[in-house]
Amino acid sequence: MKRKQVVIGLIGAVLDKGEGPRRWERWRPTVSLCQHENFVVDRFELISQRAWSTLADLVCADIQSVSPETEARKWAVEFHDAWDFEEVYGALYEFVRQYPFDTEKEDYFVHITTGTHVAQICLYLLTEARYLPAKLIQASPPRGRDLTSAGEMRTIDLDLSRYDKISTRFQTEKVESLTFLKSGIATRNEPFNRLIANIERVAIHSRSPMLLTGPTGAGKSQLARRIYDLKKSRHQLEGNFVEVNCATVRGDAAMSALFGHVKGSFTGAVQDRKGLLMAADGGMLFLDEVGELGPDEQAMLLRAVEEKRFFPVGSDREVSSDFHLIAGTNRDLSADVRIGKFREDLLARINLWTFCLPALRERSEDIEPNLDYELEQFARKNGVKIRFNKEAREKFLAFASSGQAAWTANFRDLNAAVNRMATLAMGGRISVECAQEEIGRLRSSWEGAEACDPGKEMLQNILGAERYGELDRFDRVQLADVVSVCKKASSMAEAGRILFAVSRENKKKTNDSDRVRKYLAGVGLSWAEIKAQRS
Repeated sequence: MKRKQVVIGLIGAVLDKGEGPRRWERWRPTVSLCQHENFVVDRFELISQRAWSTLADLVCADIQSVSPETEARKWAVEFHDAWDFEEVYGALYEFVRQYPFDTEKEDYFVHITTGTHVAQICLYLLTEARYLPAKLIQASPPRGRDLTSAGEMRTIDLDLSRYDKISTRFQTEKVESLTFLKSGIATRNEPFNRLIANIERVAIHSRSPMLLTGPTGAGKSQLARRIYDLKKSRHQLEGNFVEVNCATVRGDAAMSALFGHVKGSFTGAVQDRKGLLMAADGGMLFLDEVGELGPDEQAMLLRAVEEKRFFPVGSDREVSSDFHLIAGTNRDLSADVRIGKFREDLLARINLWTFCLPALRERSEDIEPNLDYELEQFARKNGVKIRFNKEAREKFLAFASSGQAAWTANFRDLNAAVNRMATLAMGGRISVECAQEEIGRLRSSWEGAEACDPGKEMLQNILGAERYGELDRFDRVQLADVVSVCKKASSMAEAGRILFAVSRENKKKTNDSDRVRKYLAGVGLSWAEIKAQRS
């Protein structure tokens, strides 16, 4: 289907002006732009102040007369001083925010011949920042004496170096973007806020892959979705957001799920399947737990990321998918590279921009605003507004921010806690008794998890969920203690002296470092992997 060409421009109070039949004897840029034979305007969005409404009506009528195929539409904006940067930019910015762009079917052009120089520069700024997903065009009068012809049109660049006054509005927009990435939560942790600021800059200015690391429940999936929404609001993405938990697409079905297959390529392939990478074409692919992918999937993913092309299972014909990649993991992929579990070249390709999300217990000052956020989410989903009693709020926050709160599942724990308290609250108020019960419930949960599986999170971060699940409980307990000692010791010799303190007294000659090395090798670990693992 042919794409429509849409021009967005301001009414020229002087250049577009015309009275009676004699108006056709002069060059009028807005009307003339629709007279070019090699540039068909399907729709002209004419922006004007209400004071120029009559002129706008006349220009729209004249456009229709010279180009019947062009639909001319009026848009009213208001600014008292057409030379006031902040006022003009604000009015045009509001127009852009509410305009229904359809970049899949239409091409947009911003006409900057008319309007004041300030208005032209503001249109350029909005286009350069991708709020206007358009190309700039400028019209100029014909060189000869025939001023009734279409004249010329061309693209143009502007020198914006001396227009610094507008920067305050850009700063406001930057704050809005940061707040958006944080789901509107007024976070107080300075390292986290700096992290989000860096992510915002990268999200807007780069199409390179991003790697989000951090413990389970730290918010990687939600942040990836917000990055997608931010980029889409800037018209940088048009396709879908496709999320894949790589731990659930392992084995024989993984290749088909990710890359698709052709009919008859294996038993059960009764019809063609496009796969998740194709579903993300033009959009964003979020590969959560990317470290769980097998070697074959890693190899194909590397080529798909580098060349945007790959072969579906059983096909001898390549397909293409242009997606923006964000990968997430709670593993140390560098350690996985050293033991051959993860491809070094793939890691090099996806970690140009790596951001580590901290655990909730490392952001104690952010627990209160996140508590309010979870209450708002509960109200939105259930239609019931719940609040804390003052004493109950103080009691729960004191516990939640203390060293007693493990928050092993991070924000998932907090979400579950708020949902339980809000559900049990009487009369829309969470009482001291209700908060105390939840504190006890959380304590029991964390103590029970540690008693059943001590060191679970620590070992899963080093071994991965699959290898951890293959260990007997006896081996997990023993290995957790060994790893804990090794992480604190300054050398293998020191760790050996602690671990083998009794048996070494009965032997005159013993090599403590060697005993530690051999034990770790027996479970597929090395000293370097343990020391490299984040505590």
